[in-house]
Amino acid sequence: MEWIFLVLIGFIAGTIGSLVGLGGGIVVVPAMLFSSAYFTIFENVTPQTAVGTSLLVVIFTGLSSTLAYMKVKKVDYKSGFIFFIGSGPGGLIGAYVNKFFDVESFSLYFGIFMIAVSILLMMRDRLKPKYREPGGNDIIRSYLNEDGEEASYFYKPVPAVLISFAVGFISGLFGIGGGSLLVPVMVLLFLFPAHIAVATSMFIIFLSGLSSSVIHVALGNVNWLFALALIPGAWAGGKAGAYIATRLSGKDVINLLRLVLIVVGLKLIYEGIF
Repeated sequence: MEWIFLVLIGFIAGTIGSLVGLGGGIVVVPAMLFSSAYFTIFENVTPQTAVGTSLLVVIFTGLSSTLAYMKVKKVDYKSGFIFFIGSGPGGLIGAYVNKFFDVESFSLYFGIFMIAVSILLMMRDRLKPKYREPGGNDIIRSYLNEDGEEASYFYKPVPAVLISFAVGFISGLFGIGGGSLLVPVMVLLFLFPAHIAVATSMFIIFLSGLSSSVIHVALGNVNWLFALALIPGAWAGGKAGAYIATRLSGKDVINLLRLVLIVVGLKLIYEGIF
């Protein structure tokens, strides 16, 4: 039963992560930490194990989603590698800092982070990118819009690398993939079209997951049996999320995710304090 539960969690994480560009770790980490009361195999799960195992699973969610988005030509590879210049080192440092957390402090900070993400998701649909003219140092990218016409977006590489470093640090610290922060930044600050931002975010999550996992594997933070059970579900979920994203707005899923994040975040904060 426990292993079926892990496969299901992997599928849910992969689907939601791929659908909104989260990466799925924001589902896997609290699921592993909360399940000790119901399944004995999770009794000795530490924050480090939950994060390390989650990041390993995020690799496969990111790869599965990226391959699906590649088929519909939504991934901006050049921008993905530029953002990874920051998110890669940030993820390594975050993964190292994670080892200093105990259960209470991790629960508190992760709970605060989850509520912050839910607020960010609420604001994402209301905030609109402020258009500006491209400058001399901007990287300009083109794409075909919904009408089949060529359109463009642009951004400055230095702010992109610096912000992605911060996102990578949080990703390595909490094992969440980083897309929850990266997608709104790409849309609001760097004028990415939403569908390009989600697809490219999953590509960056795949690359960042690879680098961050190196530290967690070296520190012995990965439960390989849990990972083997989570990965098939996450792989299938990543493809399912990308499929749904090309056909639905995903607004209902995002609304449900907001509610879940707030409830789980409050529970984590309560456990961290009391």
